[in-house]
Amino acid sequence: MQRLSILGSTGSIGKNTLHVAGLFPDRFSVKVLTAKENIRLLADQIIEFDPDLAVVFNENSVRQLKEVLPSGTRTDIMSGKEGYRAAAVHDQVDTVVSAVVGSAGLLPTLDAINAGKHIALANKETLVMAGDIVMAAARDNDVSIRPIDSEHSAIFQCISGNRRQDLKKILLTASGGPFLNLSADEFEPITPKDALAHPTWQMGEKISIDSATLMNKGLEVIEAMHLFDVTVQQIEVVIHPQSIIHSMVAYTDGSVIAQLGTPDMKGAIAYALSYPERLPLNLPAPDFAGIGALTFDTPDMEKFPCLSLACRAGEAGGILPCVLNAANEVAVDAFLNKRISFLQIPKVIEYTMEHHDGIAEPGLDDILKADEWARDTAGEWIVKEGLS
Repeated sequence: MQRLSILGSTGSIGKNTLHVAGLFPDRFSVKVLTAKENIRLLADQIIEFDPDLAVVFNENSVRQLKEVLPSGTRTDIMSGKEGYRAAAVHDQVDTVVSAVVGSAGLLPTLDAINAGKHIALANKETLVMAGDIVMAAARDNDVSIRPIDSEHSAIFQCISGNRRQDLKKILLTASGGPFLNLSADEFEPITPKDALAHPTWQMGEKISIDSATLMNKGLEVIEAMHLFDVTVQQIEVVIHPQSIIHSMVAYTDGSVIAQLGTPDMKGAIAYALSYPERLPLNLPAPDFAGIGALTFDTPDMEKFPCLSLACRAGEAGGILPCVLNAANEVAVDAFLNKRISFLQIPKVIEYTMEHHDGIAEPGLDDILKADEWARDTAGEWIVKEGLS
């Protein structure tokens, strides 16, 4: 029986993880759930899975949750940083599913690693911000980090059973987002509603905007560098609008191994939790005859400068990926709240990156300070240059 703590249980990944756990109650026991604002859904999850602990954002959320739970519910309720740390290190948990959105996932994921918990990782920002620190902690604590992102799960599957020294290149696929076929001069009037309409995946707001700018793919480049110990030069982003090939690995003999499947996160989640086994999810294989053709293209770095900025940060290393990530989170939030335009998102990020002095080998304190500095700096740009 694998005992789970799900950080971010009310988001897309969290809900799909609980779906998988519910299909196999003899294999998975849900011990901890955490959420930020969706109290009603969290209450439903507590009633269904009866965890030992549930964690919410603040004391007000604690009161709201207790009001909607049935009397006699045995689940302990905590809040804030203390609660999230307790969720990460809970002594009845074997595996922590890190599905919190954004930089908030770093500290609880690192706490879980240092407590000896295995990690099923959906929070790419953990490795973008502090990849060297996190991977070193995993090695020191003999902890596995298995990816939940469909692309990194695909790479993980493609390298399994092959010699790492034979790997030549990772081919990281991208759908291209909702604006793939728009010309650059059509980007100015893009609204949040437009950017949230992803053509193939159902995701939360932040990751949907990142997909529209291709920043999500840039963050995945940095994540892949740390997960698979490769350089930016060993990663090629390939536009693949059908989202059937989730990623590929090229080897030194010219062979390329690809992992294919329908766009459904449950497959990657189940593989991260059950590796090296595969669970009978009854997901359909792609209808290749119905699809007809799988197409590929090179990303337009000028039209999607966020991808170029992320690759630049990944190549520079050190503190710059953390700065990139923080500025992007601020910019995405400002765009969703109509304080900046779609075209201003990369401008916020580039300005912030260019104004940081840089640290080659940052410690955790350096990363947390740089994250705060980048948020302040990006916010100042938005106040000065954003939409009135």
